[in-house]
Amino acid sequence: HIPGAAMLNVETETHKLLFTGDFDTRDSPLVSGAKPEKCDVLFVEGTYGGRDHPSKEETIEAFVNRIVEVTDRGGTALIPAFANGRTQDIVMMLHKHLPELDVHVDGMGKSVARLQMEHPEALRDPQALEEAWKWCRRVSSKSDKKKALDADCIVSTSGMMDGGPSIWYLNRLRTDPRNAILLTGYQASGSGGRMLLDEGHVPIWDKRTPIDLEVSQFTFSTHAGHSEIVEFAEQCQAETVVVYHTDPNHARPPLVEELESKGHAVHTPINGESTVLE
Repeated sequence: HIPGAAMLNVETETHKLLFTGDFDTRDSPLVSGAKPEKCDVLFVEGTYGGRDHPSKEETIEAFVNRIVEVTDRGGTALIPAFANGRTQDIVMMLHKHLPELDVHVDGMGKSVARLQMEHPEALRDPQALEEAWKWCRRVSSKSDKKKALDADCIVSTSGMMDGGPSIWYLNRLRTDPRNAILLTGYQASGSGGRMLLDEGHVPIWDKRTPIDLEVSQFTFSTHAGHSEIVEFAEQCQAETVVVYHTDPNHARPPLVEELESKGHAVHTPINGESTVLE
C-alpha cells in the first residue's frame, strides 16, 4: 500500500491467521504488490468491494495525455497529491513519461521522500525514486514558490486540497483558464477536492472561492479492487474470510456474494463486534 506497510501473520495451535491491513496486489512505481500467504483465516480490507479499478496503464496514459494538453496550450498542471506514496509515485511517472517537462514539488511529500530513500529495502526500485527526485525541482523558499507558478507541473500536498501549498498555488493559478487541476486520489466528503468536484468551489483561507479551471480526476488508488481481493483470498486458500473497512450498503453485498460462491465462509463484523474462530 505504501512503503513500510506489512501484513501480519499469526499462528496459533489451531489456526493460521493473516491480516492484510490496507493492501494492493498490483505494483506501483514505489512499492511491489502484496503476495498471498496460505492461511486458514484471512482478515482483508474491502474498501473497493464491488468495484474494480481501470488498468494502471490506461490511467497513466490518460494522465500523461491530459498533462500534455495543458502544457501545450501554455498552462500549468496543478497536481494535488498525498504526502506518503502518491507524491513520489506521480513524480516517478512524470520522470519516466514526460522527462522534458519542468516539474516542481512542494509540501510534506518532500520530507517523506527523504525518509523513504533512507529505507531502500522498502522500495520497489530505490534508484528510480532517487533519479526522479534529483530530476524534479523541490520548492524550499518563497522565491521557489513564485518560480513554480511558471512550471509545467506542480505536485503538492494536500491531496484533498484541505490546506497546504496546493491551496496557495490554486489561489494564484485560478484566474488563467490555460491552467488545470489534476486530482490523483480519493476525495472524501467535505474535503476541498470533493467540494471542487461537486460544487465548483474550494475554501481558500476560509472563503468560498469559485474555481473555473478544468478539473480532471484520475484513479491511482493503492487499495486492491474487487477482483484482486477475491483472487487474493483464493490464492491464500483461506477457509474463512473476515472483511472489514467496507461500505455496508454497496461494497459488502457483491464482495460477500462472490467470496461465498468461491467456497469461503465470510464474516463482515461491525465496529466493536467480536468474531469467534472455532
